[in-house]
Amino acid sequence: MTPRIRRNDYGVLTPPLLGQWTPELTVTVVVPAHDRQETLDLTLAALSAQSYPAELLDVIVVDDGSAVPVRLPELTPARTRLITSPPGGWGRAWAVQTGIDAATGEIIFVLDADMVPHHRHVEAQLRWHHLAPYLVVLGWIDFTAGEVLPTPREVRQALEDGHEDKLFPLSPHRHDWAEKIILDHEGLRTAPNSLATRIHVGATVSYPASLLRSIGGLDTSLVLAEDTELGYRLTQAGAVYVPDPDSRVWHIGLPTAMRDFLSLKRYNDPYVADRVPYRRYLRTDPGRQWLVPYVDATVPAAGYEDVRATVDGLLASSVPDVAITITGPWSALGNGRRSPLRDPDLDLRLIHATFEHDPRVRLAETSGSPGVVPPFRLLMPPGWVPARDTLQRLVDHLEEHDGGALCVALDETDQGVTVARLERTAALSRAALVSHPGEHLDTVLDEVFGLEWLDGDTWGFTRRPPIYPPRRRPVPELDRITTQYEKEITRLRKRTALMQAELAQLRREAGKGRRDAERWREKAESWRREAVRLSRTQDQDRTVLKRAVRRVRKLAFPDT
Repeated sequence: MTPRIRRNDYGVLTPPLLGQWTPELTVTVVVPAHDRQETLDLTLAALSAQSYPAELLDVIVVDDGSAVPVRLPELTPARTRLITSPPGGWGRAWAVQTGIDAATGEIIFVLDADMVPHHRHVEAQLRWHHLAPYLVVLGWIDFTAGEVLPTPREVRQALEDGHEDKLFPLSPHRHDWAEKIILDHEGLRTAPNSLATRIHVGATVSYPASLLRSIGGLDTSLVLAEDTELGYRLTQAGAVYVPDPDSRVWHIGLPTAMRDFLSLKRYNDPYVADRVPYRRYLRTDPGRQWLVPYVDATVPAAGYEDVRATVDGLLASSVPDVAITITGPWSALGNGRRSPLRDPDLDLRLIHATFEHDPRVRLAETSGSPGVVPPFRLLMPPGWVPARDTLQRLVDHLEEHDGGALCVALDETDQGVTVARLERTAALSRAALVSHPGEHLDTVLDEVFGLEWLDGDTWGFTRRPPIYPPRRRPVPELDRITTQYEKEITRLRKRTALMQAELAQLRREAGKGRRDAERWREKAESWRREAVRLSRTQDQDRTVLKRAVRRVRKLAFPDT
C-alpha cells in the first residue's frame, strides 16, 4: 500500500539503517560529462566501490560533445557504458535526458562528473525509494578546492577503508541557502509546498523513473536553470523532497553559482521567470504574459452575458499572470446559412467572437493549457464576478495554510450549491498518486494537503449586473452632478473632522482650571451643535444627490 505523506512531512516513513537492509530496486546512475575526464575518472572509481549491490546498479556516462571524446577509465562499476549525446541539442539537460532515455533502472540517479560519492552515497538515497514511489531524494554536498587530486585507485581504496571523509580538504563554501531552508524546516518536513521545490539541486539526486518520465523528463531547451525548472514540475507532479545528510558526496571545485553568482542569475532569471511562477519577484513587470501562468482558470461556456462578466472579472484581477480557458463545444459551430438572431448556438458564437483574439483566453473543449503546468487551478461558474483582489487573497490564503483546495460557496438553491474552487496542482497530483480505486479524490486531498470551505460574500464574489456589459453611452450631466456632490461631501467631511479636533482640544483645555470651566462648556456645546447641524446638512446633501442620480439615470436609460 502506498503511504500517504501529508505535504512534505516524510516523517511517517522510517528508513532502514545503512548496511542493515536488503535492497531490491534497480538503479541507473546517469553521469553527464563535458571535458571532465580527470574528475570523471574519480567519480567512476567511487561508484565502483558503492555499498549498493552491484547487480542492481548500472552506470551510463553521456559524453556531451567533449572537445576530446570522453573514455571509460580502468576503474568503473561492472555495468558501465558510454554513450554520446545525439545531434539536435547540447548542454547538461540534453545529456541527462539522453541518459534517462537509455536508462533501464527503476530509479534514475543523476550524478555530475565532478562529484566523488562516499561509500554509502547511493545506498542512503535508495533506501528511501523502497518506502514510497514519489520521493525525490537529494544528497549532501561538501565542496573542495580540488587543487591536488588523488588517483582513482586512492579514491577507491579510501572508500573501501571507510576514510572517504579525508580524501579532500574541506572548503568553507557551502550551499548555505539550501542548507538553511532544510535546517529551518526540520529537514524540509515542515517546508511549505512552494518552498520545498527550491532545494532541488541536480548534481546528486535520485528519482523514480516512472515519475520522472511521466512529466517528460528535463526541459532540453534550457542550457542552464534546468534543475530549477525540473524541480518545479516535479512538485506539481506530487513529489516529496527528502534531503539525506548520510548521502554525502565531494564536489571537486566550486560550481558556477559560487564562482560567478551575479552573471549566472542575470542569465537564468528570464528563463526561470517564464517557467517557474513561484518566483513572484521575477514577475513584477506590469502587462507581461508568461509561458506558465500562476493561475489557470476554467469557465464553462453557458450564457454570453454570464461568461463575459466572469471572464472580464478574472482578466481584471490584481494577479497579472492568469490564463483562462472557456470550455465549450467549439468544434460544433458550423459556418452554414442560419438565422443570425435565432441561431440556437447564438450565445456560443457571441462568446467566441468576444474572446477569439484575446491571447489571455483559450477556447477549448477541455480545460487546461497543453504542455503547461500552473501551480494553481481555478474552476469558476459563469455569472459570478470576483473583486479585483479576490484571486490574490484566495491564493495567499492557500499559500499561508499550505492547503490543497478552497471551495467557495457562492449560492445555494434546491438544485445544490454553486461553488468556485481554487486547487493546488501539486495537491491534486499527490492525491491521485496515493488514492485507492473507488475512493473519492477530495477525501484523499483533504488528508494529504487539506480542503477548506469559504463564504463567497466574504471573499468578494458577486453576481453579474442585470445588464452586462454595462451601457457605455456618455452622460455628461450625470458626471457633472456626481462630481459636484462628491466634492461637497468631501468638504463637509473635512470640516466635520476639523470641528471634532477643535472640540477635543477645547475639552483638554477645559480641564486646566475650574474658573473658566463653565465658559469652555458653553463653547464646547456650541461647537457640538454646529457639528450636528453640519452632519444633518451632509445627510440632506446625500439625499439630494441620490434623487439627482435617479433623475439623470431615468433620462439616460428610459428602458431600464
